[in-house]
Amino acid sequence: MDIRKKQRAVVDALEDIKGRDIVVFNTERLSPFFERVVIASGDSTRQVKALADNVQEQLRKLGARVYGIEGGDTAEWVLVDLGDLIVHVMHPTTRLTYNLEELWGGKDVKMKREPEPTARIAPKPRGKAKAPAVRKKTAPKPRKAAPKKKPARPRA
Repeated sequence: MDIRKKQRAVVDALEDIKGRDIVVFNTERLSPFFERVVIASGDSTRQVKALADNVQEQLRKLGARVYGIEGGDTAEWVLVDLGDLIVHVMHPTTRLTYNLEELWGGKDVKMKREPEPTARIAPKPRGKAKAPAVRKKTAPKPRKAAPKKKPARPRA
């Protein structure tokens, strides 16, 4: 599988389960073992585990091989090894502690958004478009006061 397709699939899998602060680093000049590092955060240990599981599941569906998963027991930091791409899913406090962006950072990978095939844009009408008619709200007319009734006279 092409590395660009693989990293797009990883980012999409992380975004599906609301992964936060997702960054992709090109590390092909830093390490002979892998070409990309993806780092993402989850709000809780359950979400960290769910993010890592979703990455694993989605990439297996696409035919990619998952070489290993580490840290699934505590889910503070889960590493998914995809061979030429390594995914780190971390709890925010763990991410601040280890600061992997400083270690692997340097050159961020800019990814293009693929247009969604199901989204259709309606064609714009040609010519001048007329503004929709707007009803003006008017103040309600004052009601006429009902004539006052005279009090009934007591009968003697």
